[in-house]
Amino acid sequence: MSPVPKQNQDESVKMRLDKWLWCARFYKTRNLAIEAIKTGKISVNQVRAKPSRKVQVGDYLIIRRGAFTFNVELLALSSARKSAKDAMLLYRENQDSIDKREELARQMKLDVARYPRSRGRPTKRDRRDLIRFKNKS
Repeated sequence: MSPVPKQNQDESVKMRLDKWLWCARFYKTRNLAIEAIKTGKISVNQVRAKPSRKVQVGDYLIIRRGAFTFNVELLALSSARKSAKDAMLLYRENQDSIDKREELARQMKLDVARYPRSRGRPTKRDRRDLIRFKNKS
C-alpha cells in the first residue's frame, strides 16, 4: 500500500468556501453563498475570495449580510449540512462583532418605532386637512 501524497492530505483538511458557508447555515443554498462571494460580501483572512477558495480550520472570515457583519473564525469543517445547533460549532464569532450586531439591531428597532411608515398616497380627506393646516399658518 503506497502512502497518501502530501497534497492529498492537505486537501482533506480543506473545503470550498461556498460549501462551508452553506454547511454553517449562513446561506440557505450554495448558489446564494456563491453570489455573496462573487459580490464581495465575504473575505477570508482580510482578502476578497472566490467561491472555489479552499478554507481550513483557523481561517478568519468577514461575512456581510445586509446591514450586519459577522467576524468569525473557522473551528471545524463539515461535509454535510446539519442542524443549526451543530452548525454553530463550526465557527466562533468575535465578541466585538456580536456586540456591534446587537447594537445595530437595537438601533434599527428604535428607528422603525420612531419613524412609522406612511400609509401611502394621501386620501382626499387627508389633502383637505393638509390644506386647512397650511392656510392657518
